[in-house]
Amino acid sequence: MIIAIDGPSGAGKSTLGKMLAKNFNLLYLDTGAMYRAVGLAVLETNASFEDKARVAAIARNSKIELVGEPEDLRIFLDGRNVSAEIRTNEVGQAASIVSTVSEVRRILVEHQRTLGQNSATGAVLDGRDIGTVVFPNADLKFFLTAKPEARAVRRYTEDSEKGTATTYERTLAEINQRDERDVSREDSPLQIAADAVVIDTSELNLTEVFEQMLGITNEKIAQDTPV
Repeated sequence: MIIAIDGPSGAGKSTLGKMLAKNFNLLYLDTGAMYRAVGLAVLETNASFEDKARVAAIARNSKIELVGEPEDLRIFLDGRNVSAEIRTNEVGQAASIVSTVSEVRRILVEHQRTLGQNSATGAVLDGRDIGTVVFPNADLKFFLTAKPEARAVRRYTEDSEKGTATTYERTLAEINQRDERDVSREDSPLQIAADAVVIDTSELNLTEVFEQMLGITNEKIAQDTPV
């Protein structure tokens, strides 16, 4: 079973994706982390983000691995654990930029498809083009969204707990900037798949959203299970 979870930054995709994967014993793939790893690699080489050929070459030559259980997923870049490094605001913005490069998307999409298809039990993938591009025939598609202000509060709170927060205003500005890049890029823009279940998480807590997703997934499994 392939479950696709799409949506803008800060909508809760990663946390809920991990919870679903753990509940159904599925592989969890944080595709956003893969773009963050590429963004980090570009920053570390001091390459220009305007040099799309160079950025694509970095993505092609970087070895990105996702290791561990959903709740303890570690991201490796060329054999180095970069799980903490890729979560900074700077790397997040870098990931948003490299994700607009068509060749980078093609490289990572192929990698994501291979990982998902090779899983013995199936996979939960979260990102921005999973249900529309990576796995358009996914068994189940969710699109999680929330008002920018609600997402900014969540992101600012998370960053504050990690000691990496700047200001709420800057966090909101960065989220709005990422939203604009996501929906306006030419290759694989953020879109709601026609058959996706849309959940607005603005006024819901994590448990409430998870219970909705759990119920919908169980219904899908029951429908597909022969009597």
